[in-house]
This record gives sequence, structure tokens and C-alpha cells, in this order.
Amino acid sequence: MRPFSIALLLSTILFVTTPLHAQTADPPVAAVKPVELTKHGDTRTDNYFWLRERENPEVIAYLEAENAYFEQETAHLDAFGDALFEEIKGRIKQDDAGVPYRLGDHLYSYRFETGQQYPVYTRRPLDAPDDEAVILDVNALAEGHDFYSARFSQASVSPDGRLLAWAADTTGRRIYTIHFKNLDTGEVLPDVISAVTGNLAWANDSRTLFYSKQNPTTLQWESIHKHTVGTDPADDLLVYREEDNTFSTYVSKTASDKFLLIGSSQTLATEYRVLDADDPDGAWRVVQPRERDHEYHVDHLGDHFYIRTNRDADEGKAENYRLVRAAEDAMSMDAWEEVIPHRADVLLEGIDLFDDFLVLSEREDGLTKLRIRPWANPDTEHYVAFDDPAYVVYASQNPNPDTGTLRFVYESPTTPETTYDYDMASRERTLLKQEAVLGGFASGDYRAERLWAPARDGKRVPVTLVYRADRFEQNGTNPLLLYGYGSYGSTIDPGFSSTRLSLLDRGFVFAIAHIRGSQTLGRAWYEDGKLLTKKNTFTDFIDVAEHLAAEGYGDDERLYALGGSAGGLLMGAVMNMRPDLFHGIVAKVPWVDVITTMLDDTIPLTTSEYDEWGNPNDKTYYNYMLSYSPYDNVTAQDYPHTLITTGLHDSQVQYWEPAKWTAKLRALKTDQNKLYLHTDMEAGHGGASGRFDRYRETARDYAFLLDLAGRANTNPN
Repeated sequence: MRPFSIALLLSTILFVTTPLHAQTADPPVAAVKPVELTKHGDTRTDNYFWLRERENPEVIAYLEAENAYFEQETAHLDAFGDALFEEIKGRIKQDDAGVPYRLGDHLYSYRFETGQQYPVYTRRPLDAPDDEAVILDVNALAEGHDFYSARFSQASVSPDGRLLAWAADTTGRRIYTIHFKNLDTGEVLPDVISAVTGNLAWANDSRTLFYSKQNPTTLQWESIHKHTVGTDPADDLLVYREEDNTFSTYVSKTASDKFLLIGSSQTLATEYRVLDADDPDGAWRVVQPRERDHEYHVDHLGDHFYIRTNRDADEGKAENYRLVRAAEDAMSMDAWEEVIPHRADVLLEGIDLFDDFLVLSEREDGLTKLRIRPWANPDTEHYVAFDDPAYVVYASQNPNPDTGTLRFVYESPTTPETTYDYDMASRERTLLKQEAVLGGFASGDYRAERLWAPARDGKRVPVTLVYRADRFEQNGTNPLLLYGYGSYGSTIDPGFSSTRLSLLDRGFVFAIAHIRGSQTLGRAWYEDGKLLTKKNTFTDFIDVAEHLAAEGYGDDERLYALGGSAGGLLMGAVMNMRPDLFHGIVAKVPWVDVITTMLDDTIPLTTSEYDEWGNPNDKTYYNYMLSYSPYDNVTAQDYPHTLITTGLHDSQVQYWEPAKWTAKLRALKTDQNKLYLHTDMEAGHGGASGRFDRYRETARDYAFLLDLAGRANTNPN
């Protein structure tokens, strides 16, 4: 074992445990092997530290025993789970296709074929739209693999349209291999670049590819390399190495296709380098040197760089960002010209650049908006109008700046994903596609609400609710599932989910708590839910649940909670703080061993997240993180029914965190409630890769919740 910058005193005492047999009705009991972890003069005993030994047969045996126990204990739900899976799958249009988009001389799209798990990517010449060519059949590529994820985007195709570069992950650990294909001949080229991130960008010569590689241990995106098609990848040149292990580096291209970008970013700072895409062997230039607390993002069109920055003109803070521009030969901050000023009540989330229009993606009062601003007449700007009380809208694929048409996607809790083309001059929108939902779905059967829940410190927390109108009464009789995340500034928007209908049709209310730690109400909402204010995330979630029950939206005896990854941290913290509040909890790939993980700089994400959680090498942060770390705060008390899931190959949250948490809960909890751990032995952080297989996991989770709520009926009608 590698030290965590703390003393590890391995005990020689091994307690005899119950044998792990799949046929026993008793839950598995992990061996207790105490390890003392010392930091800042504080010594903690970790009885299950040994579960991090991935290659230890005893570890695999424990995980498999937990799986066997879960399968045995939930065997009575097998038929219902299968029915749920078929119900969810039955809403999916199997022979579906994407909306084509123009790139160069072709229209690109994808389709799914009946019974197939993966997409088939296609293209058609603009001058021969009936002449379809398959450029990548992921189903064929996935044959023989239990897991297969292919990264394909408009960046995958070379500027001349002749070559395709795609990245494949066959383990779920997000370690990719780049392959190349000649689209004129169909030949797969011998160039194979292994152990990369999957992030790539073409130079304009259509033979030079830039890509990023990760550190093999920490998986930090640490370097940019250059490959010339037809040469040995072993000879690829290192272009840039990120020496600061709190930063990650990546490569991209501007909207104009004129420049390549190397970005380096961490929680509180970014830095960009630019290179003329016509000169792949040229020298990179820094846009603005990195400074702590300065985050900026770069694009280009015409003869200007457009920079979204959180630095104000007087070098003060523009926490919700403003937009500036700079000439190509004068990129430094003192030459920046303001385009859109900072606004305290509106978060500028992104921009899309067109020859005649600027499109701003904004968030105001928690809702996303599209602001259309003509370059020639900015006073005639307007917002695209929407009527739902809760929704999400975002710019979609817009690779061609020389158009007056914006493609965007709109959805709400009651409206399936809908793609429009929007004429930015006439303000007319053209419906291109709405996601088909089979099985008799009617949007009017469901109702969404947006309300505000009071937090204990006086703040108001936005909440989105959706339910089936004819199966809901605001009298506290409906089971309610509350979802939350609340970290990294990541905002959970109120989109549509066809899988969720299986809950709503059985009388569940589904709610999203837009808690602090997200950017729902702007950057300040994020800042007030991280570092030494992280507990606001947890108390917000508790306060929302209590408010919804008090207002009659949910039965206070049948409240349930769901969260994954950092949302699993939320689940664990809430369980410790208010174990009586929820009847059942699903914690998916939960990050729960906060202190031990953040003290180990060999684990992926650790060093890059010191500014999110705090650096526990500082005693102030150590003490605060220790006070909420779910694993460290498990105590002898009653806990709700709990389903915990993980993946053996998870690169984001290592499998041993949920495994250790489960073992400790088993040892200390004082109730007889259900506690299950399910480990996917073939997948990683995102679960199964196939479009149908992933819904088996959803059906499993829903069956667990519906059984607890007394709604495990195969016919929701």
C-alpha cells in the first residue's frame, strides 16, 4: 500500500468472519483488519482499508458475495424488475435516427437499428442526399466486449472530410484508444494510439492530430501530443506538458476553425494557448497567463478572439462572467474590449458565434435562456420564448458560423427532447424532431411545478417537481423521490426522462432539489456550497425534503432519495445527519471516503479538487471535511433502507469507497433495514455501455424503491 502522506500502522490482528456463501441468508461480513491513519495528531482506525487491494482474491470474493446476497434478497423482485425493464425499453423507438447536421460537404447523422445496443454513424453528400455511407458501426466494433464506449463528434472528422479519428474505451475506466479510418476507401489505418483521454482536434492539413494523454496513475489529463497520420505513434511529439498537478489540459478548436486551443484548467483558474491551425508545427501563444481566481474561456470568429471571463475591467471579480473580445495580435487583458458586461443576477454560461449573430446561453433565476444578439444591431436583441414553469434549453450542433439558423434543443419534465432550427432574423422556429416516447405517453397527463423551499439560514432553494396529474393529490399521501447533486458548480436541469414515467405512473412524485454547490442561482450559489461551506449542500437537501412533506407533496413516511458520485456523498452525509428522514436511499457510485481519498494524491481527481473540497493537509480543512465525511461518521444508529452501487473499473470513484462504506454500515447500524451493495464487475463510473443494458440498472433501482413504497405492481394502471 502506498502511504497517504500519513502514518499507516498495519495491525496483525485478523478477526474471523462469517464465511461468504451465496446460499446463506445472512449478509456478508467483511474481515476486520484495522489500519491506523494519523494526520495532524489525529488517529483514525480504518477497519476496511484492505478493500482497496484490487488484485486481492479476498476483495473480489467479498464483492461477489455482496452481489450474491443482493440477488438472493431481491429474488422476489426479479419478475417485477424484468417487467420494469421491458416497460422502460418499450418506450424507446428502436429504429431511431438523429437529426442530420452539415459539416463540410456532407450531412452527418446517426441511427439506431432494431435490437442494436449502439449507434451507427452515417453521412450523405450534400449533392447526393440519398447516397448514405456508414462511417462507423459501433455495434460491430463492440462485438466481443462486455463494455464498449466510442467517442465520436464533429471534431472526429478531418477538415477535408477524408479521415475519421475515433476513440474507444473497452473497460469503462475512461482510458481510450484512438483509431483512424479512411472514409473514401473504408480502410481502417494501422495507426493506433493507446492510453489516451479521447480528447482530440485536427489541424487544417487533415493529417496532423493533436490529442491529450492522462497520467497513468492519477489519470490527470497532463499532456498534449501531436500525431501525423501514417507515422508510428511511438514517434509522436510532446507539444505541452502540464506541470501543475492541480490542472488538467485538453485540446480543442475555435468556431472559426482558424485556431487550435490548448486549455489548462482547475477549479479556480484557467489558461489558454492558441496556434494557427494552418501551421501545426508553429509556436503556441498564451492568451492570458494563469492567475488564481481568474477563469476564462476562449473562442474565435472573424478577426477577434472572444473571451468569457470572470475578471472585471478594473481587475475585480465578475463572478457570473462577462464577454470581451481581443484582436488576434493583441490578446493580453489590457487590450480586451467589452462586449457583454457582468450582471450580478445573470450567469453567462456560454456563447455561440455566428457571422451575423452572437448567441448567449444564460441562466437567470435558475432557468436557462437563449439570447440572440445581431452584431449589426445589438439593440434589437431578443430572447427565445418558452412557457413551461421548468425547462432546459441549450444550443446544439452549430458547426457552421455562416448561417442565420441556430439549432437548439428544448425539453421540460413533461416535454421530451425536442430539436429546433431557429431563424434568428425572422424568429421562426422549425421543429426537426421530438424524441418519440412509445407506450401511450401523453404530455398532458403530467404536470410540472417549480417552487422555492426555505433553507434554515434564510436562503430559498429552487425545487422542480413532476407527477402524473390524475394520480396526485397534495395531501401527503404520495411517495416522493428527491434527487440532488450539488457539487462542482454542476447544475441538474429539469429535463425529460422517459424512464421516470415508470415511477410517476405508479403514483410517485419526482423532485429535484437545486441545492447550493450547483450554479442554479449563479456562481455565488456554487461558492456557498463548497470548501468550508460544503455542509450547506446537505442541509439544503434536508430542508427541501422536510418542506415538500410539510406542504403535502410527499408522504413523510415514504420519502426516498437518490444521488450518484458526489451526489452519493450527499446521500451519505444526509443519512448520517438525518437517518430518520428518508424511508429508503439509492446511492450510485458514491464518493463517501472523503478524508482518506483526498489525502492520497495517487488517486484520480485528488489534487485537482483541493479547491473544491479543501486540502486536508491543512488542519482547518481536514477537521471540516472529517466532520461530514460519510464513511468516517457512520455511527451506531438506525439507517434507512439503502441500495449502494459501484463499478469495479470506476476511475472517478474507486469501487472500494462504497465497499468500505457498506461494510462499516453493516457493522454499526442498529436496525434491520435492507442494506445492499451491487458491484458491476465489468463497468466503470457510467455503468453499462449499451443503450438497453443501462436500463437494467434503472429497473433494478426502481424495483428497490417501488417495493419499499408498496408500489411494486407490474401494471401501473
